[in-house]
Amino acid sequence: MINRLFIILNFLFFAVICNAQEAGSSSTNSGVLDFFYENIILLMGIVVVVAAFAAIIFLFNMMLQIQKNRLMEEQGVDFVESKEVAKKESWLSNFYKNITGTRPIEEEEDILFDHEYDGIRELDNSLPPWWTALFYVTIIFAVVYIGYYHFTDYGLDPHQEYAQEMEIAEKAKLAFLATQSNLVDETNAEFVEDDAFIAAGKTIYDKNCVACHGALGEGNVIGPNMTDEYWIHGGGMKNIFKTVKYGVIEKGMQAWQEMLSPVAIHQVSSYIMTLEGTNPPNAKEPQGEIWKESEEN
Repeated sequence: MINRLFIILNFLFFAVICNAQEAGSSSTNSGVLDFFYENIILLMGIVVVVAAFAAIIFLFNMMLQIQKNRLMEEQGVDFVESKEVAKKESWLSNFYKNITGTRPIEEEEDILFDHEYDGIRELDNSLPPWWTALFYVTIIFAVVYIGYYHFTDYGLDPHQEYAQEMEIAEKAKLAFLATQSNLVDETNAEFVEDDAFIAAGKTIYDKNCVACHGALGEGNVIGPNMTDEYWIHGGGMKNIFKTVKYGVIEKGMQAWQEMLSPVAIHQVSSYIMTLEGTNPPNAKEPQGEIWKESEEN
C-alpha cells in the first residue's frame, strides 16, 4: 500500500511539472525548476498529506496484523514469522521500522519495564509510528521552508509580499477606474501614477494646452507657469481638474468639459501634476500663492 502511495506521489509531481510546461513557463529545465521553486510550498503540502496518509495506512495494517496474531493465539495456532518471510519485506518497510523503532508484538516481553501498578506492566515502547513519521516530515519541511524563504530569490519576505500586494491593488484600482472613468469629477479625482495614463494626458496637453502654457508648462504671455509651486486657482489634483473642466473665462481660460471627456480631463490633470519642479528654460515668473497639498479639501 505504501509503495502504491509513493507511486501516486511521483505521478502527482510528474503531472505538476507537465502542467508547468503546458502553461508556457518554459520547456527548458530552468523553466521547470523555476515553477518547482515557485510552488514548492504546494508540493511540500502534497508530500505531507501523502506521508500522513501512508502512516495512517501503515498503522491500520499493523493493528490488523496484531489482531490477527491474537486470534491465532486464541485458536492455539503458533504464529512465528520465518526469516524467509522477513527477508521478503521491502526495503521501504525495513527502513520505516528502523526510523520509527517499531517492535512486533512477539517481542513485547523484551521491552517490558520491571515495575508494575495494579498488575499492569508498562511497555518501553516508542512513539506511535504515524507520529514519528509526521515528525520527520516536519523536519524536512522546515529545512526546505527555511532554504526557500531565506536562501533563494523565490521566497518573498513580508516587505516584498506587501509591495507585491500593493502593486496588484494599484493595478486593480486602475482597472476599476477605467470602468468608472466617466464618473470621475473634481470631487473624487486622484492623481494616477501610471505611465500610460500620464502619456495619454501629455498627448491631450500637446494638442490643446501648448498655445497658452508652453510646450513644457513654462507659461507665456497668456497662461501661467505650471512647473513651480505657485498656483492662482489652487494646486492639487482636484483644483486642477476643476480649473480644466470649468475654465477661467474672465482670464481667457476656456471650459473644456464640452470638448474633453471626464477621463481625458483626468489624464491631462495628472500630466500637469508631473510638471511641478521640472524647471524648464524661459519659465514665466511665479503667479498666485504657494500651494500645499494638505490645504486641499
